[in-house]
Amino acid sequence: MIQIIVFRAIAGAGDGGATSMVQIVVSDIVSLRDRGKFIGYAGAVTAAGYTVGPIIGGALAQHVSWRWAFWITLPVALFASIAILFLLPLKPVQGDMRSKLLMIDYVGVFLTLAACTMIMLPLVWGGVTFPWNSAVVLGPLIAGIVAVGMFCLWESKAARLPLVPMYIFRHMTVVGVYICMFVNGFVYFSMLFYLPQFFQVILGYSPTRSGTFIIPFLVPGIFSGIGAGLWVSRTGKYRFMIYLGFGTFAIACGCITMFTAQTSRVVMVVLMVIAGLGVGATMQTTTVAAQASVERKDMAVVSAVRNFLRMLGGALALPSSAALLNNAMRASMEPFSLSSDTISSIINNPSLLKQSSYLAQFGISTSQADYILVEGYNKGFKNIFILNAALTTLAFVASVVLIGHKELLRGDEEQLKKEAKEALRERAGKDAVGIVEDQSLKIGAQPEDIEMGSMASP
Repeated sequence: MIQIIVFRAIAGAGDGGATSMVQIVVSDIVSLRDRGKFIGYAGAVTAAGYTVGPIIGGALAQHVSWRWAFWITLPVALFASIAILFLLPLKPVQGDMRSKLLMIDYVGVFLTLAACTMIMLPLVWGGVTFPWNSAVVLGPLIAGIVAVGMFCLWESKAARLPLVPMYIFRHMTVVGVYICMFVNGFVYFSMLFYLPQFFQVILGYSPTRSGTFIIPFLVPGIFSGIGAGLWVSRTGKYRFMIYLGFGTFAIACGCITMFTAQTSRVVMVVLMVIAGLGVGATMQTTTVAAQASVERKDMAVVSAVRNFLRMLGGALALPSSAALLNNAMRASMEPFSLSSDTISSIINNPSLLKQSSYLAQFGISTSQADYILVEGYNKGFKNIFILNAALTTLAFVASVVLIGHKELLRGDEEQLKKEAKEALRERAGKDAVGIVEDQSLKIGAQPEDIEMGSMASP
C-alpha cells in the first residue's frame, strides 16, 4: 500500500504538470480569441482518455489483474514522450538551469503539500477510522487550515517568485473561475468514481459493464468542449457558454439525486449525457475567461492555479464522498447493536455481508445483511449526489455573479507579432519565417496570428 501511495503521488505530479503545460504552450502560440478552440481540441483528447480508461481498467481488473491497469500506461507514456521530443519545438529562454531551480518557491510548494495532506486525511478518517470529534481528526484539520494561512502570508510577503501571486485574486473573474473549477473537479471526479460504484452495488453490474455505462457521461463533453471553443473563437464571447454549462450541469446533478434501482436506464443515460455536455462547455471557456482577465505575464500562473484547484477539488471529492457513504453505512447498522469493531470491518470490506460464515459468527441474518447493503448504500449514494447538486448550483451562481466579460483582442498583439518576425529573421534568416508560417498553417492559424511564444526553432 505504501508503494502504491508513493508511486501514485509521483504519477500525479507528472500528470498535473503535463495538464498545465498543454494550456501554457497553447496560450503561448495562439491568440487569445482562438485559444479556446485549440484548448478544446486538447480537452477532447483528455476526455477521450477518460472515456476509454475506465473501460480498459475495468476489463483488466475483471479478466486479468488490476496491476495491468498500471502497466498499460508505460507504452502510452513512452509514445507521448517521443512525440513531444520530436514534434514540440523549444521556445528560447534566458538563463541557465541552476538559476531557474534556485528561483523555485520551495517553501510555497512545501506549505501547499502540507496543507492539502493535512486537510484530506481527516476527511478520510472522520466517522470511519476515528470519531469526528477526536484529536486525530481535528488536529490535522486545524493544522491544515493554519498551513493555508501560512501559505497565503508567505506568498504575499516573503516569496521572491511566488508560486501563487496573491494579487491575481483581486480580479473577480479569476476568483469566480477558481470557485467554479474547484466545484467542477469535485463533482466531476465524484461522479466518475461513484457512478460506476452505484451501478455495481445498486444495479448489480460487473466492473466492465459499469465502466461502459459511464460512457454517456464522458463522451458528450468531448463535443461540447470543442463546440464551446469554436463558439468563443467565432463570437469572442465566453460567458454564455460558462452559464449554460454550469446551469445544465446543476440541473442534471439535481435529477441524478433521484437515481434508484427502479429508475429507467434510458433516463439515467439521458441525464448523464446532459451532465457531460454541461461539464464540457465549462472546461475551456473558463481558461479563456481567466487568461483574459490578467496581464500576459500572469497567464501561465493563472492557468496553473486553475488546474490545481480543479484537481484539488477532485482529490477532496473522494474522501468527502467516502465519508458520506461510510457514515450512511454506519447508520444503517445501528439498529442491530453491532460492536464498533464489527461495524468498522463491514465498512472497510462490505463483501463480508455476502459471506455466510461471517454472518453466522456475528449473528447477522441474511435479511439484515441485505438491509444494511441496500439501505446504507442507497442513502450514501443519494447523499453524495445531493452534495454534487448543491455544489454545481453554487458554481452556477458564482459564474453569474463573479465572471465578467473581457475583450479577447489585446492591444499589444500586433507589436508582439512584429517583434517575433524580426527575431526570427535575426536568428535564422527569412527561411525560418517561411517554416514557421507553414507550421502555423498546418494547425489552422494564420501567420499574423503567431504571437511572441512562437519564436521556436523547427
